[in-house]
Amino acid sequence: MLEDVLRDLLKTTRASRVTLRRDVPGGQPFPVVEEVLAPGVGSIRGESSVHLPSQPVVLEVQRGVQVVQDDSARAYDDPAFLRMLEAYGGLAAQIVTPVIRDGRLEAILSLHQLGEPRAWTVEEVSAASLAAERVRELL
Repeated sequence: MLEDVLRDLLKTTRASRVTLRRDVPGGQPFPVVEEVLAPGVGSIRGESSVHLPSQPVVLEVQRGVQVVQDDSARAYDDPAFLRMLEAYGGLAAQIVTPVIRDGRLEAILSLHQLGEPRAWTVEEVSAASLAAERVRELL
């Protein structure tokens, strides 16, 4: 079950939020379809003020690149990206992993740390990759 994969990743990393976005034809690009939250963390399900197709992280993920940011505020000098960090509750660090199936981006698995930047460990980055593979198998 997809929610179990996300819940396991949240528990393993002790992050703030894990989301799964899917490519849904005819709707908003890559809406959040699954989400698990640490206690006290707000949801971003249904958040629509961020234009995802123009976000630099999404552009990288569309090329099949896993994006690892220890300090997201320093990652890009892009006003729209910085607004997204605030819209997502003070997103400070993230791991964003593509879920590729049959050569196309089917989903995006995101691991968020709110509040303060953090240095992601090799094990946490690997856990995100393994979780994305599990998601791919379940889709």
